[in-house]
Amino acid sequence: MARVNPRVDDPLWKSVIEQTFVHFLTFMFPTAADVFDFARGFEYLDKEFETLFPPAPNNKGVRFVDKLVKVYLLNGHAQFILCHIEIQSSKGKGDLPKRMFQYYYRIKDRYQVPVTAIAILADTEIQYQPASYTLEFMGTGLLYWFNSYKILNQNEAKLRADRNPFAVVVLTALLAIQQGDVSDAQLMNIKHDLYDEMMTRSMDKPVRQGIYDFLSRYISFKNKSFFAIFEEEVRDKTGKNSTMGTREYLLDKATKEGIAKGIIKGERNARLKAAAEKIEMAKKMLENGLESKLIADITGLPLKEIEKFK
Repeated sequence: MARVNPRVDDPLWKSVIEQTFVHFLTFMFPTAADVFDFARGFEYLDKEFETLFPPAPNNKGVRFVDKLVKVYLLNGHAQFILCHIEIQSSKGKGDLPKRMFQYYYRIKDRYQVPVTAIAILADTEIQYQPASYTLEFMGTGLLYWFNSYKILNQNEAKLRADRNPFAVVVLTALLAIQQGDVSDAQLMNIKHDLYDEMMTRSMDKPVRQGIYDFLSRYISFKNKSFFAIFEEEVRDKTGKNSTMGTREYLLDKATKEGIAKGIIKGERNARLKAAAEKIEMAKKMLENGLESKLIADITGLPLKEIEKFK
């Protein structure tokens, strides 16, 4: 999706995976609770990874999102594994399998422990889902395969039904790919929908903070004032002054970008008035016997909201 700025996108992925890592593991590996010792915590080896794969001189070249994590096992021993995760938002040069293999053998050589690798593919090419790398020459060869998770191939309904908090992260990335270049008003509805999905799941405060930061920033508004509007509307939903700790940051950012508070308030009031008018219109259409889906298409209101009016 053109709205997503890769330079912002990358640290968001790194942050949300670290803040939700237990849920990430149980989402990717259903038997994770029977394998990993969550009580021992995790060690994030970002600096160690950079020593194995240093950035190009002057920061030139493509950099990918990588999380190298030490995870302990429930096998009665002190053994641990290194879980390498790569997020790729575009196909790039198509060399992902080779790089995944290079990551594997260098990590294995350095630490001498089992390694599991996960590639999360957030690109828009439906047929692109590499999961293995092969080498063969004159009777000698190897086959390396890794976990490959394609966001575009996921089912929206199943993600909404999944109570794992990390499902909201995947749903956010999926909608970013599917929705295309939507208007700021439509994007506002999408963000509220994702926020509501998050709030239906049980999680602790740091996890909720991480997921909220991801869904609020992963898809960018064209009009920067909408960030502050969204945060204000979230505050109104919860009745708390600063549920996510980002309201002050957004308002300060909006002010620095020359957006007056009066404009923000005016746009918010206009949105509320327009929403109220749409609701009244939808109710009258229902009274006149129109189908809910047709009303949703005409008014732009979510179908599930129209169903509530019945």
